[in-house]
Amino acid sequence: MTWVKICATTSLHDAQMSVAAGANALGFIFAPSTRRIEVEQAAEIIAALPGEVEKIGVFVNEAPERVADIASRAGLTGAQLHGEEPPEQMAEFRGALGQRRIIKTLQARELLGSVEMLEPYLCLGSAMDAILLDSGSPAQRGGTGVPFPWEEAVPIAAEIQAAMPVIIAGGLTPGNVCEAIRLFSPWGVDVVSGVEQAIGKKDEAKLRTFVAAVKRANGRVLPGP
Repeated sequence: MTWVKICATTSLHDAQMSVAAGANALGFIFAPSTRRIEVEQAAEIIAALPGEVEKIGVFVNEAPERVADIASRAGLTGAQLHGEEPPEQMAEFRGALGQRRIIKTLQARELLGSVEMLEPYLCLGSAMDAILLDSGSPAQRGGTGVPFPWEEAVPIAAEIQAAMPVIIAGGLTPGNVCEAIRLFSPWGVDVVSGVEQAIGKKDEAKLRTFVAAVKRANGRVLPGP
């Protein structure tokens, strides 16, 4: 089945609901955000979760050493680099994070305007494990609740998939995730606002409906990064 990440976990209750719904990974935001979590709180939640569930920290323009320190203290299994981290810095992140999963977020709106920005990342398969395509906006890097222009971005996603796994994010909901999977055939999907009842608070029914929709759309077990 398509890998499912439920991002912006802020409580053990929400984490347990996400796991029960069938999430493969949970996200914890350590960057400035209305959904930010402190390292100590994340560590308490992560310590109570099953080992097979991935715990991905979300960072924006942090130094590799800082990301590695938080990953160690919180018990993260991976890092999502959601800022303007340049391709030449990816090797530093790999050196600092070791075998933890490294996901680099790129903004689809920026790539649609200048696809050349993508090329330097595509040869970094040894330094990163996947690219996440998100919507974002000049004022907000993620969690906008608005999809990017999917049809226009299909060629970009295909180019990424030829080099490494692609994860689709940005405005996904239980009602549209099937269409996203049909269009992109992504390795993974990442959701925040589409499964919330309020900012930072998950909705159990939406979580279960979202994962069930993913299962309906794609029952195959896809190879991971």
